[in-house]
Amino acid sequence: MRAHQIMTRSVISVTPDTSIVEAANIMLKRHVSGLTVIDNSGKLVGVVSEGDFIRRSEIGTGRKRGRWLRFILGPGTSASDFVHEHGRKVSEVMTDSPVTITEDTALAEIVDLMERNNVKRLPVVRGDKVVGIVSRANLLQAVAGLAREVPDPTADDDHIRSRIIDTMEKNDWCPFGLNVIVRDGIVHLSGVITEERARQAAIVAAENVEGVKKVHDHLCWVDTMSGVYLNSPEDDELAKAS
Repeated sequence: MRAHQIMTRSVISVTPDTSIVEAANIMLKRHVSGLTVIDNSGKLVGVVSEGDFIRRSEIGTGRKRGRWLRFILGPGTSASDFVHEHGRKVSEVMTDSPVTITEDTALAEIVDLMERNNVKRLPVVRGDKVVGIVSRANLLQAVAGLAREVPDPTADDDHIRSRIIDTMEKNDWCPFGLNVIVRDGIVHLSGVITEERARQAAIVAAENVEGVKKVHDHLCWVDTMSGVYLNSPEDDELAKAS
């Protein structure tokens, strides 16, 4: 399998000038752990993630280094720490020049890049434009949904996936972080919904695409006020049976 067969196409982005507070609120509201950073020309310039908010002065978690270590590292490191802990804009805390992949990158290479660079997500680029993102969650979904003795995805499966995503993304009920995996005409839907009626709409949208044989629902429901998180009924049944 390759990146385009599992990636999330709807990528949530911010700009370098987006405030830290706004970026944190977007991540909480959209239930994502990282955001791509795009400049005014649409070019990828960085990635900001949950890890960039761990060492912050507001919550008293700034890095504390001993005098001897500060002497060894020099004032440059202390200056960088200060900017990261007190910066007000995304550009001051983001990882710039992030590792990227293309739509044709094989899953084995994706895993290798994640492990080698100690990252949890990789932007998918076409030229210098972001067209998707592959996270550890996408890989987990691929394993959970497709660990079966069935053929690799075909060209028809890719077309089915594209048509399902195109149909859903036109609607305001489209799940956040929508991911669609298709193999041998069998569809696995995952992502976050905040309205239970969106679940049936998503299933119907997939069922109406020509070539679809069956739809598996892995959409989780999240209450935006309390943060309560519920798995799909299908996944709950599988968990009880295992």
